[in-house]
Amino acid sequence: MQVSHHPDYFVPLPEGHPFPMAKYTLVREILVERGVIAPGDVVLVPAEIDRAHLERVHTAEYLEKLETGGLSANEQRRLGVPWSPALYRRSRLAAQGTLDAACRALEVGLSGNLAGGTHHAFADRGEGFCLLNDVAIAIRALQAQGAIERALVVDLDVHQGNGTAAIFEGDPSVFTFSMHGATNYPAVKMRSTLDIALPDGTDDIRYLDALRSELPRILDGFRCELVFYLAGVDVARGDRYGRLLLSEEGVRARDRYVIRAVRERGLPLVLTLAGGYAATARRTAELHAIVFEEAVRFSRGHRFS
Repeated sequence: MQVSHHPDYFVPLPEGHPFPMAKYTLVREILVERGVIAPGDVVLVPAEIDRAHLERVHTAEYLEKLETGGLSANEQRRLGVPWSPALYRRSRLAAQGTLDAACRALEVGLSGNLAGGTHHAFADRGEGFCLLNDVAIAIRALQAQGAIERALVVDLDVHQGNGTAAIFEGDPSVFTFSMHGATNYPAVKMRSTLDIALPDGTDDIRYLDALRSELPRILDGFRCELVFYLAGVDVARGDRYGRLLLSEEGVRARDRYVIRAVRERGLPLVLTLAGGYAATARRTAELHAIVFEEAVRFSRGHRFS
């Protein structure tokens, strides 16, 4: 399976910063270690995305601030990471990585980005460690190119995809499904096409029951040409910012189920990382690797109970 990756997905952050930036390097290393990606496999190496694609989603004023370092101190606090030219560049690389993966998925059925899922980015601002909304950018680019008309966003990060919900609210061509912690960030939720808010302490059984109840109905009821999966691993037990109690096997069962449900209906699927804040960056990357392991198992003909 070809996936998008760039060495510059990693940029240094101030010492002690809670965002595990090293996960973007580690997840590729882990996938190679586990034989999911062979060292010689072709990886989609993105360039910086064209501004024209960004302008379909983000306002000109916001993009100007990102390009010139014009974010105020308050805007940077809301973003949660200090602006730098390297950070803006990595966000543009990651956005192109999601678009490249989407194009590949339309060709062969399944691809992914070893970054992406930055769903807290609004049209006019960044929030929650998210500068640019890569999934929204990819959808609008593909729609503009005539490659797709309708897309489904399956967002299973522990935090509601508030930026994505706001960008596509009222747009019947994009279905946004967010299943997240009810009391978790953001305090004020936006309106997705469908929101499922889970109580603190939700375990594997309750989580998977909710997913299995909703996802088939969405897939069968909303006709689309492409599905984006935000496979956030902050649903796992012990996550720094999560309040759910999924085990590692629960995360694996979730990813396995989404891949099977989408691909067995013949729909192309794009995988993105979204969030994860385990005890170490290495542990976070190990959890992120699961969705790609399951994708390759499915592609190689495995079937699941």
